Amino acid sequence: MGFSIENNNVTKVTFFGRVFDWVKAVPNNIIAGIINYTAMVEKIARDDPRRLVHSCKVGLALTLVSLLYYFKPLYDSFGVSAMWAVMTVVVIFEFTVGATLGKGLNRATATLVAGGLGVGTHHLASLCGKIGEPVLIGSFVFLLAAVATFIRFFPKIKARYDYGFLIFILTFSFISISGYRGLEIIELAHKRLSTIAIGACVSLLINIFIYPVWAGEELHNSVAHNTELLSHFLEGFVSEYFKLPEGEANAKDVSKSLQGYKSVLNSKSIEENLANFANWEPGHGKFGYNHPWNQYIKLGVLIRKCAYRIDALCVHINSDVEVPQKLGEQIKEACTLMSYESSKALKKLSKSLKSMKHPSTTVNAHIVSSKAAVKTLNTLLKSGSLWLESELLQIIPLATVASLLIDIVDCTEQIAASAHDLATLAQFKDKKANVESFENKCPQIVIAISELKQISLTK
Repeated sequence: MGFSIENNNVTKVTFFGRVFDWVKAVPNNIIAGIINYTAMVEKIARDDPRRLVHSCKVGLALTLVSLLYYFKPLYDSFGVSAMWAVMTVVVIFEFTVGATLGKGLNRATATLVAGGLGVGTHHLASLCGKIGEPVLIGSFVFLLAAVATFIRFFPKIKARYDYGFLIFILTFSFISISGYRGLEIIELAHKRLSTIAIGACVSLLINIFIYPVWAGEELHNSVAHNTELLSHFLEGFVSEYFKLPEGEANAKDVSKSLQGYKSVLNSKSIEENLANFANWEPGHGKFGYNHPWNQYIKLGVLIRKCAYRIDALCVHINSDVEVPQKLGEQIKEACTLMSYESSKALKKLSKSLKSMKHPSTTVNAHIVSSKAAVKTLNTLLKSGSLWLESELLQIIPLATVASLLIDIVDCTEQIAASAHDLATLAQFKDKKANVESFENKCPQIVIAISELKQISLTK
């Protein structure tokens, strides 16, 4: 019995001790939370200062449409319908001009069409008497809502007009049902459309004329940057895999460059959204009205295809399986040439995209050199003497690396061809070079140099 009392006392002391420690730690936890939150806010603003500008632009737009409430003459004209202008700004004001313009046009068009149909439905239903009116209105609401909802499942419609169909359903249902109880339906539709138009115009004007962020430019820069990230990886891969001597500072740069490609793997949805928004934008800067945004999607697919090969290649960098020194030396030169030449080709493609110029013929020279190294490597891999003195478990990882590098060379060639197509469709500036088809742009001197490199490798 005494043991039980003592045990209960210990439990009470422990419980109150924990409560006391928790209360004591509350001020420190609050201070630490404030510091962490401040650091996070500072990091977000420093990473992209445009986010802070965008926030201020949204605040300015809301302040301007709020004048519909603050000034009595404006409030007398619109009444409580002025809330739709505020709601429109909140809903359609996006980070890029294209997204704002797309949502604004979707909302305005859907409201106009749904308002007209709602008024027509109400007028037609009023001719059917008190019994037939609710039946007809309900039938139209069911029919149009069902059809509009089904159309939203179409892939192309969902990509560009999904928001418009959603607003159409909401507006038509609201006007049709409200008109049944004797509200001034024409006035209701007019005020709602007017206030939505005001909110959309304010949002568009502020977004376009105050530090605009163009979706097309974002897409262009994203594709060019992703190409550059792949080149950085290939540049540092060989030295890391074959354990070539590097300086301490250079080793840190190599380690950082080997991780940059990972952001490319998840770029699909971002690029598709930007391409969709870019199609709404008018011509701006170096980008004309009919700019081939869909070609960026095709180029992005090839870049991600190469990034997936690189991701598989990255696994072998810190592999526990040791590469036989003799075997590694025999194929190191070919792998090095493949990786470096592909890296140089991708880097120059990235520069040509950023400057919006046609890829130079040196890109093709690097691709020809890398393909010559592929032929040499294939010859070595098919040589039976290469594998006689090595164990199978040591051979498989090395053969996998070689195979992935060969795939990357093919991907680089496809990326270069797609970039050339983009330059032609978008009418990029010519860099004093023949703008012929990609396959015919390799001069004989480049082939001759590549053959010399192949000869040196076989020796």
